[in-house]
Amino acid sequence: MDIRIKICGLREADHVAAAAKAGANYLGLVFFPRSPRFLTLLQAQKLALVVPAGIAKVGLVVDADDTTLDALLAEVPLDMLQLHGRESVARVAEVRSRYGLPVMKAIGVATEADLALVAEYGRVADQILVDAKPPAGADLPGGNGRAFDWTLLSRRRWPCPWMLAGGLTPANVAEAIYLTGAKQVDVSSGVEIAPGVKDAGLIADFIAAARA
Repeated sequence: MDIRIKICGLREADHVAAAAKAGANYLGLVFFPRSPRFLTLLQAQKLALVVPAGIAKVGLVVDADDTTLDALLAEVPLDMLQLHGRESVARVAEVRSRYGLPVMKAIGVATEADLALVAEYGRVADQILVDAKPPAGADLPGGNGRAFDWTLLSRRRWPCPWMLAGGLTPANVAEAIYLTGAKQVDVSSGVEIAPGVKDAGLIADFIAAARA
């Protein structure tokens, strides 16, 4: 099955290599200071430079202003920006226009009512990341290891390509793809042995299970 896969929150060159070897299409670098997967600009720059050609380097930011994005993109060679905060539709369009990079907007989903935002943002974003809505009071907007009712996405069509995230693991990703019809999936905590610590074996297992 031709499923495109994003491994997010990478922090080690060995795990970049493992993800590339296993066939990942996107690698996510996190620039949100409260995340256990956070990278400084120097750390991210070094990591980005060892990503093989043909794999998209995605920078995850949360409500970043232009000054922050200017500094980030001056130092780190990214292929895509992932906006994972409360950015407005207008802000998504502005970022896309200002920086000339594809933009992926994350939308948290808990109920069917949340899906209206997918269509709304899908008119201005290049891709939508459909993620589980974080619990009340959560420190992180994503990467919490939570899933949502995948049947909410069954047979849905939106204005742009979308990617499924939220609580995916090697054990459940095949079911999630079956129930949602997703063509792309994203994983972070589901391939970790501790918060922010990836495991090469789990990365390989996840990618194999997604494409089984």
